[in-house]
Amino acid sequence: MIVKDKHLTTIWYDNSSDKIKIIDQRLLPHEIKFVELKTLQDVCFAIQDMQVRGAPLIGITAAYGMYIAARENSDTNYLKDASIKLKNTRPTAVNLSWAIDFIFSKIEDLNKDNLLTTILNLANQMRVDDIECCEAIGENGFKLIQKLYEKKQSTINILTHCNAGWLATVDWGTALSPIFKAKRNNIPVHVWVDETRPRNQGFNLTSWELINENISNTLIVDNVGGHLMQHNKVDLCITGTDRTSSNGDVCNKIGTYLKALAAFDNEIPFYVAAPISSIDFSIKDGLKDIPIEERDSNEVSSIYGINSKGQQDIINIVPKKAQCKNYAFDVTPAKYITKIITEKKNVDPTTESISTLLE
Repeated sequence: MIVKDKHLTTIWYDNSSDKIKIIDQRLLPHEIKFVELKTLQDVCFAIQDMQVRGAPLIGITAAYGMYIAARENSDTNYLKDASIKLKNTRPTAVNLSWAIDFIFSKIEDLNKDNLLTTILNLANQMRVDDIECCEAIGENGFKLIQKLYEKKQSTINILTHCNAGWLATVDWGTALSPIFKAKRNNIPVHVWVDETRPRNQGFNLTSWELINENISNTLIVDNVGGHLMQHNKVDLCITGTDRTSSNGDVCNKIGTYLKALAAFDNEIPFYVAAPISSIDFSIKDGLKDIPIEERDSNEVSSIYGINSKGQQDIINIVPKKAQCKNYAFDVTPAKYITKIITEKKNVDPTTESISTLLE
């Protein structure tokens, strides 16, 4: 997408240097820094420490991670160990295991002489496919915004949670893609952006994306969403997902469940933008079977930003010896979701409707 009149993507292969390059998202919006991933350890760190984040982008990064692993050692056992290390970095996002398993399915009986080229080609194609997938999600989600605009004939107010824009994918994004499409089709939109504690992906990433695309937005703390819905200031909600079960339960950034409850109580449509690769067809009950990542408690007890001297800093914000828990995701039951927006079509959050995506 556009940053200071320049088109950027989150990850790419540099043919001239044979390096994988990413944007270090930990530093945004204060600094744009490009990082080279040279080793498998670099890739694991990038995923685990959230230099890259968002389920689709994590999957693409893991695919390139398999290329880097094969470049280090093409032995089958080494690649299997590498895949385990990659999968353990972020257990909730299903795209991670999906990407790795897809690559293994294509190289099982492959001659070692063709291994490197094959894995790189697969990763590059997955990157292209992700861009096309997210743009298609944008088109399908735009239809829902357009329908509402035709009825309302004034600015559409949208609430989103966390960051499911282009920074969470290769380009376009999932939840923000329909909003970008609405902007390009001259439909007036305004976005309420949740802070999304504890890492503040809404404040740091979503708002930054929208500002760069000249889309009206307002930052709010996480607990304001329900108040806005009660006072008719939200027309619809759109979020992304890190893993959606076959029955329509949606696992997304912690706090999504509470937004869905408020939307349901106020009869506001709650949409989830989900690439088919983020749907785990093997899981029938998201509440019981989706693993919930618990991250370092320091993310809760401290906050990153720019201090009074204009320097990037990490500030402690809790009492000494305070105990913190940091659950990264929650699961929203299917009954609170209006539609799931995929690259293929918009489906109901039911087993029957979701299963048609495999046809």
